[in-house]
Amino acid sequence: MAASELYTKYARVWIPDPEEVWKSAELLKDYKPGDKVLQLRLEEGKDLEYCLDPKTKELPPLRNPDILVGENDLTALSYLHEPAVLHNLKVRFIDSKLIYTYCGIVLVAINPYEQLPIYGEDIINAYSGQNMGDMDPHIFAVAEEAYKQMARDERNQSIIVSGESGAGKTVSAKYAMRYFATVSGSASEANVEEKVLASNPIMESIGNAKTTRNDNSSRFGKYIEIGFDKRYRIIGANMRTYLLEKSRVVFQAEEERNYHIFYQLCASAALPEFKTLRLGNANHFHYTKQGGSPVIDGVDDAKEMVNTRQACTLLGISDSYQMGIFRILAGILHLGNVEFASRDSDSCTVPPKHEPLTIFCDLMGVEYEEMAHWLCHRKLATATETYIKPISKLHAINARDALAKHIYANLFNWIVDHVNKALHATVKQHSFIGVLDIYGFETFEINSFEQFCINYANEKLQQQFNMHVFKLEQEEYMKEQIPWTLIDFYDNQPCINLIEAKMGVLDLLDEECKMPKGSDDSWAQKLYNTHLNKCALFEKPRLSNKAFIIKHFADKVEYQCEGFLEKNKDTVYEEQIKVLKSSKKFKLLPELFQDEEKVLSPTSATPSGRVPLSRTAVKPAKARPGQASKEHKKTVGHQFRNSLHLLMETLNATTPHYVRCIKPNDFKFPFTFDEKRAVQQLRACGVLETIRISAAGFPSRWTYQEFFSRYRVLMKQRDVLGDRKQTCKNVLEKLIQDKDKYQFGKTKIFFRAGQVAYLEKIRADKLRAACIRIQKTIRGWLMRKKYMRMRKAAITIQRHVRGYQARCYAKFLRRTRAAITIQKFQRMYVVRKRYQRMRATTIALQALLRGYMVRNKYQMMLREHKTVIIQKHVRGWLARLHYRRVLKAIVYLQCCYRRMMAKRELKKLKIEARSVERYKKLHIGLENKIMQLQRKIDEQNKEYKSLLEKMSNLEITYSTETEKLRNDVERLRMSEEEAKNATNRVISLQEEIAKLRKELHQTQSEKKTIEEWADKYKHDTEQLVSELKEQNTLLKTEKEDLNRRIHDQAREITESMERKLVEETKQLELDLNDERLRYQNLLNEFSRLEERYDDLKDEMNLMVSIPKPGHKRTDSTHSSNESEYTFSSEITEAEDLPVRMEQEPSEKKAPLDMSLFLKLQKRVTELEQEKQSLQDELDRKEEQALRAKAKEEERPPMRGAELEYESLKRQELESENKKLKNELNELQKALTETRAPEVTAPGAPAYRVLLDQLTSVSEELEVRKEEVLILRSQLVSQKEAIQPKEDKNTMTDATLLLEDVQKMKDKGEIAQAYIGLKETNRLLESQLQSQKKSHENELESLRGEIQSLKEENNRQQQLLAQNLQLPPEARIEASLQHEITRLTNENLDLMEQLEKQDKTVRKLKKQLKVFAKKIGELEVGQMENISPGQIIDEPIRPVNIPRKEKDFQGMLEYKKEDEQKLVKNLILELKPRGVAVNLIPGLPAYILFMCVRHADYLNDDQKVRSLLTSTINGIKKVLKKRGDDFETVSFWLSNTCRFLHCLKQYSGEEGFMKHNTPRQNEHCLTNFDLAEYRQVLSDLAIQIYQQLVRVLENILQPMIVSGMLEHETIQGVSGVKPTGLRKRTSSIADEGTYTLDSIIRQLNSFHSVMCQHGMDPELIKQVVKQMFYIIGAVTLNNLLLRKDMCSWSKGMQIRYNVSQLEEWLRDKNLMNSGAKETLEPLIQAAQLLQVKKKTDEDAEAICSMCNALTTAQIVKVLNLYTPVNEFEERVLVSFIRTIQVRLRDRKDSPQLLMDAKHIFPVTFPFNPSSLALETIQIPASLGLGFISRV
Repeated sequence: MAASELYTKYARVWIPDPEEVWKSAELLKDYKPGDKVLQLRLEEGKDLEYCLDPKTKELPPLRNPDILVGENDLTALSYLHEPAVLHNLKVRFIDSKLIYTYCGIVLVAINPYEQLPIYGEDIINAYSGQNMGDMDPHIFAVAEEAYKQMARDERNQSIIVSGESGAGKTVSAKYAMRYFATVSGSASEANVEEKVLASNPIMESIGNAKTTRNDNSSRFGKYIEIGFDKRYRIIGANMRTYLLEKSRVVFQAEEERNYHIFYQLCASAALPEFKTLRLGNANHFHYTKQGGSPVIDGVDDAKEMVNTRQACTLLGISDSYQMGIFRILAGILHLGNVEFASRDSDSCTVPPKHEPLTIFCDLMGVEYEEMAHWLCHRKLATATETYIKPISKLHAINARDALAKHIYANLFNWIVDHVNKALHATVKQHSFIGVLDIYGFETFEINSFEQFCINYANEKLQQQFNMHVFKLEQEEYMKEQIPWTLIDFYDNQPCINLIEAKMGVLDLLDEECKMPKGSDDSWAQKLYNTHLNKCALFEKPRLSNKAFIIKHFADKVEYQCEGFLEKNKDTVYEEQIKVLKSSKKFKLLPELFQDEEKVLSPTSATPSGRVPLSRTAVKPAKARPGQASKEHKKTVGHQFRNSLHLLMETLNATTPHYVRCIKPNDFKFPFTFDEKRAVQQLRACGVLETIRISAAGFPSRWTYQEFFSRYRVLMKQRDVLGDRKQTCKNVLEKLIQDKDKYQFGKTKIFFRAGQVAYLEKIRADKLRAACIRIQKTIRGWLMRKKYMRMRKAAITIQRHVRGYQARCYAKFLRRTRAAITIQKFQRMYVVRKRYQRMRATTIALQALLRGYMVRNKYQMMLREHKTVIIQKHVRGWLARLHYRRVLKAIVYLQCCYRRMMAKRELKKLKIEARSVERYKKLHIGLENKIMQLQRKIDEQNKEYKSLLEKMSNLEITYSTETEKLRNDVERLRMSEEEAKNATNRVISLQEEIAKLRKELHQTQSEKKTIEEWADKYKHDTEQLVSELKEQNTLLKTEKEDLNRRIHDQAREITESMERKLVEETKQLELDLNDERLRYQNLLNEFSRLEERYDDLKDEMNLMVSIPKPGHKRTDSTHSSNESEYTFSSEITEAEDLPVRMEQEPSEKKAPLDMSLFLKLQKRVTELEQEKQSLQDELDRKEEQALRAKAKEEERPPMRGAELEYESLKRQELESENKKLKNELNELQKALTETRAPEVTAPGAPAYRVLLDQLTSVSEELEVRKEEVLILRSQLVSQKEAIQPKEDKNTMTDATLLLEDVQKMKDKGEIAQAYIGLKETNRLLESQLQSQKKSHENELESLRGEIQSLKEENNRQQQLLAQNLQLPPEARIEASLQHEITRLTNENLDLMEQLEKQDKTVRKLKKQLKVFAKKIGELEVGQMENISPGQIIDEPIRPVNIPRKEKDFQGMLEYKKEDEQKLVKNLILELKPRGVAVNLIPGLPAYILFMCVRHADYLNDDQKVRSLLTSTINGIKKVLKKRGDDFETVSFWLSNTCRFLHCLKQYSGEEGFMKHNTPRQNEHCLTNFDLAEYRQVLSDLAIQIYQQLVRVLENILQPMIVSGMLEHETIQGVSGVKPTGLRKRTSSIADEGTYTLDSIIRQLNSFHSVMCQHGMDPELIKQVVKQMFYIIGAVTLNNLLLRKDMCSWSKGMQIRYNVSQLEEWLRDKNLMNSGAKETLEPLIQAAQLLQVKKKTDEDAEAICSMCNALTTAQIVKVLNLYTPVNEFEERVLVSFIRTIQVRLRDRKDSPQLLMDAKHIFPVTFPFNPSSLALETIQIPASLGLGFISRV
């Protein structure tokens, strides 16, 4: 059909847009030929008219159907043009987060500017061995294709990585090299990738710089050849570099920088080792400040300098050479600061003692004057003479810059040579894969010589690329035998001729360089004259005479002629080089210029066959005098052209693979797509040219089967023939009338561009019409069903509603009558209640009011009465006050008056005294007085006489009294002496009283403190009792609530505990499985190393033709087994050691012997310490007993009740101690039985024992508290009994105490009372202290035990945590070391027990010998007593009881020399399919065990050891020989397990004898404990199991992807989409294709073989679980890496396939094996493909459903989801972001793929056999006639 017919209404087209480059629009009406305008509507709803070009009348490109958008291969698009390519890349990059896309043979890689988890080793393994079209686009797919073609075609390969600066070229090349290092098996041996990566920091520092487009732009190209040997393993690498941008050393544009190394040096100038370089800030140097941007955001140049120095060290550059490199670089910086002063126009000078030049000369080790001279002069040589000419300032500056560039270029070459030396291969190279990381097409505002060379190289590469693409297209057409015409593609040979042909740009440039006065202007004029208007690709700018334009394949580029000649000549004066060479202080400097003397021609090869392109690209072209050859004078352009030709020859000699890197934006924003920049790069890198070449031919290609499967809906039943090819031809002829639009090949149909879209449109229309018809019928049926249902429901509702209404009316009437009656009584009740309430209220108010009034009246009367009283008293007080005042005033007046009168009288008396009369009056008074005195004297005389009489009487009485007094004095003297004596006695008593008083005060203080303590304790106790009472009341109140809650919560607690128990059990199982997995991985590694050792040993044996005489070494496996595992329990005595040494003189001690010796030493030390601690404990106990005994002797006799109480307490404490010791023993036993990290976990036995003991200890503490309370109360009572009046004494003062003391008749009573009280206190305190100390000791010991157990628990947990944090290798080593330590300790304990048992056995044997000897002597004595006649008469009875012939004991006897024959016939040469073997499953195991039983019966340890070791080695040999045969591996896995079970069943251990019959118990081993060999056999079984898993994995691996994903089990569900150039494996079942039935048949085969061999059912379940895990993991990994498999229909196919596998499990009764759970991630992925993916509810459902998938896997599936039909919808980006937000808190692995190589840890549950050993018959076909049954 015509292309214009596709432009119908609603067709979508692309129109140009200045902002978005291309915009999508929709036609509003059909296009008719001749229309000049298209009516369009943009996506935002805006209408516009699109005018067609009147000349070309070219229609806008059509848009592909949505079903084709987002394809892996751009060539799969129906419409191949620029907007389709751009849109497809954008959709994949932005919506699906896919950075890789195929474009035919090109891999387009868009830089995401974000770290993606798609480069792990699991991804490498997933791509390894896969076809390039079978997986999603990836750099690993390209690398795998190159590696595969190198190995298959024996042809070298090349991967060409190109792109702009910052597009990710280096990263892509790095990942490609990582892939080669991993898949070639040399990642851990050669480490080439690490070495190449180690070169990156230094290569980036000296070859990368900041440009306007990239902060880390590579300013050179490189080609890395990775060499491989004949086995295709990496052996070395070599790096070539191209076109270093030397001009950047001396000049940088605005916002650009020099090479990073200069700024790193300046940033590190403060380091001590750099002080001699005399560096400073980068702005101080001319060569680093021109760009004005010395700092890059986010980059620390000092840290980068550290990385650079480390890289130099890794590459073998010593510190001295590194400092030499830095000296040269610093010298270049100082050289740039050298200035020149003009003397005249033709000469200049350097200022004297110029500091920069001085520093430069010091660093370079050259003379200052000589360098200064040759910087300003040059030497000219003529035919006759040589003379020196000064040069101008401008020429001097140019010569200085040329010297700096030359030094830097040579330093760059020197470093590259050292990198190549570090990567050089020592083995001969067989083939190589080259990785070319080269600059892409460049165009800047100012383009110079460097951009010209870069674009020239891209022209050559594009030409090679175009030719390769065109060649592949032609090969495809010829292969399919279809007619083809010459495809017109863009040939850039004219552009290449313009550059490199004769009289081309480079030729004219070289010619101008040879001219004496050549300049850039004259060269530009020559270009204009030669090519302007003659070559269509050459143009001249309108406004410039110093520039030219070349039309490259990508774009027009304008080049500025200024600087071309200088950069091309790259002139450097030889005299300056000679000065540098003459440096003797600096050895590295002459090395840089050493190679110039032996420069090779760029066209000649080096001795190694490689061309030093890196050197020729940067070598100066300065001529040397005395050398006639002009070969070394070649310009930079000429050298680059030759290097480019050699590179093209290398690439043409290899098979190229193309990677085009795209920079999505210039701002490094993650997953941001700038259409303008992307289109610019797509045009420049040749992707669009590939599309154009493909579109020119037949871009869309379908196989006949794929076409038939996809477009079967367009065929009628009669059109379908048996021949698919003819059917497709007939249908296509009807559908597409123009036969030029398609071609039929041998296997494919080829379509022109747009035809697939037309077929898709027809298919979609037909499917849409069918859908509409189905929808119409279904909707009508649904509506009719709905109407009938609604009608029936309406009738039913009406009936019920009417009945309901009638019932409601009747109910209403009844309620109305009832309501009236209720209202009557209610109203009556309300009124009565209201009246009664009002009456009661009234009465209450009256009572209150009357009471209030009476109270007020009473209060008033009371106040009046009190007022009267107050008034009375106040008035009385006032009257008295008035009276006192008046009285006081009257008295005062009287006093005043009387004073006045007295003064008057005094005055009168004074006057009278002066008169005579006064004296007279006085004399009259004296006479009277004298007379009175005379009279008194007479009276006194009379009295005197009477007194004399009395005195005489008194004298008489005095004499009598004196005698009496004398007698009294004598008596008083005697009493005085007695008083003195009494006084002395009182003083001594007072002193004693003082002492007693002091002691009494002390006793009182102690008593006071005790009382205070007792009061405090009593108070605390009372408070505690009150609190306890309160708590008791609260508890009583809460008890009922708690009981209710307990009943309510019992179920919840039970469920939660069960849930926790299940979780803890799962966690313990996971930890146990991890430990098992580590151990089994270690065994796997050990077996691998063992096999490798055996292989090397065999190779050595083959290499050594004549064996050397001497000792023959035993087998390594034998020796290792013996040294590690095998030692008999009998060889424990010292006398057996010399025998063993004699028997094994040549055996070497295993590495475990030394550790065992150290462990034994440690154990001995621990035992000595334990003995010492026990001895100390015994001494301490004895001392305590002695002290207790002494205290008991000193203690006064106690009352009988107290003694009885103390004895009871002692017995109770002893019983408690015994109980605690028993519990401690139980705990130690529980810990020693299982010394694994999980024993301390919750739920473990040791944990439960510890918990029980903690509970008992807490209860014991409560009991002890109560006992302390009782003892304290007894203490108080005893004190009260001893001192009943103590409380009273405390209340009296000192005088009362003194009186009491004085009242005591006996002075010793006080001391005795005090001593009694003190002794009682001490006794009680000692009792309390001893009990408290004993309790504390017991608690301390218990706490110590608990603490030690906690420490052990913490240590185990820390060890487990440390192991989990370690890397896998270190984790395995740590777990192995821990396991060895644990096993060694257990072995030591077991050895001690064995020694004890051996000693007991020896004693019993000696006793038996003694008894046997005595019995023999007795028998001899009895025989001597018997007469000879009796001997003859009685028949002689033999001692041995005759054995019945058929009564076998289940043993097999063989001779020692027949052991090898036994192993050979029973193991090495036994065929699993033999008839005799299948009679009894596990027959070889039974036979071997019966032989072991006989050796045990004979007590021959050497025979047991030899047989078991030979058996193990024999099994290993047969598995090594036939390890790829599933039947063999399964057979010996079954027999090894059976042999292991027999050793357990008949070991004599009680745990294994539960299911034995009495007869089987009699067959138990009697002499040897083969527990060590059981461990060896268990390890062997693990190795066999892992080998079995590898075998079945190799068998299933090719079937899984084809059978589970690609094959359509349900035919017609999914249609095949176009796949582009790289075809995928067909999903239609061919003869050689695997299907799901193939997988199920293989599973049936595996299961039947394992059942036939008698494998344990539990082991079969584990094997099946592992098989299903492999199937699920491989299927899911491929699903995650294949976009075409992520669709709704494929999800249905996967679920159907999984259901078939589950049905197989049910048929085999294996649903409880855990195999179904391993498929859960795959099931959830299939469900994820089928569920709705629109709303937030859908997101929530997905998050809850996909709990077995990681977040990365869910997001990946959603990103990859691709509709197969137009009716499906794509997943929106917003929905994926919603999923990511919801899953943000989920903690799961960031790994994308499942580990398909993961092997679950295997266990071998004990499975005893019911078969009796004595009934086993040995078939003659086994050839074991040399053994006999016993």
